[in-house]
Amino acid sequence: MIKQIIPLLLIFIGFSNSSNAQFDGFSHEVGIIAGPIAFQSDYGERYDFSTNAGNTGIGIGLIHYLNFTYDSDYNYTSRTYFNDHFKLRSELSYNKTKLEHFGEYVEGKPSLGKEQLKAMTGSTAITNLGMQLEFSPWSIRDFTARTGSLGPFISLGGQFSYYNAEASSTLGPLGTPLTTFPKYLTPTDGRPYGFSTESGTVWSVVSSVGTRYKLTPISDLMVDLRFQYFFSNWVDGLNPNPEIYKENKANDWLVWFNVGYIYYL
Repeated sequence: MIKQIIPLLLIFIGFSNSSNAQFDGFSHEVGIIAGPIAFQSDYGERYDFSTNAGNTGIGIGLIHYLNFTYDSDYNYTSRTYFNDHFKLRSELSYNKTKLEHFGEYVEGKPSLGKEQLKAMTGSTAITNLGMQLEFSPWSIRDFTARTGSLGPFISLGGQFSYYNAEASSTLGPLGTPLTTFPKYLTPTDGRPYGFSTESGTVWSVVSSVGTRYKLTPISDLMVDLRFQYFFSNWVDGLNPNPEIYKENKANDWLVWFNVGYIYYL
């Protein structure tokens, strides 16, 4: 995994340096974020609380902002609506989630199928690199001027992700009728089974809502609730044939609640 993170980190650093060169007339902010993740996948029962509460993980990230309100010497720029309400956010983040089957299909009277589902576990580790355009309904200039003020925001953007999915069973190797629930033995998307332990890349759309708190003149605290939708159903390592199993046709997605610290350069 480290071998995959290092190239993305170099890309992130190179992108930030390029941004500095292209937008030298604006100020910059850097920060770190971390918090819990709820991963919505083909593991467990849809809309089940135990599934939502059980399939959780942790994420951490590095973020960089272009602040159009100030120039590189921290003087005010022209007060246009865009400069006073928008920021451009770039990010490198990593999260990992352990996955299990929860809900009614593993509860109640024992059966081979229930035992197969209970014995099946997985995980997915995701490294993301991307950008979001962040909108503040209140004046960024006014927020920055007052310690203790709040600065709510919403954002929308895209990310390119590298994922590493794993799937296994305590009953033995997956891929046989003795260890694997029947729906995962069906060929899917050119693969022999509805499960995979492969790595891959995927694009996603990201949307966030949150707020900043002005801690000091040059630093903020931030809370952020994010929705990330992947354009693939293989990110969790499971993808039962959607033509047969309609309940599993949705792509994978996650919700990430994070807390961050941001420093003004």
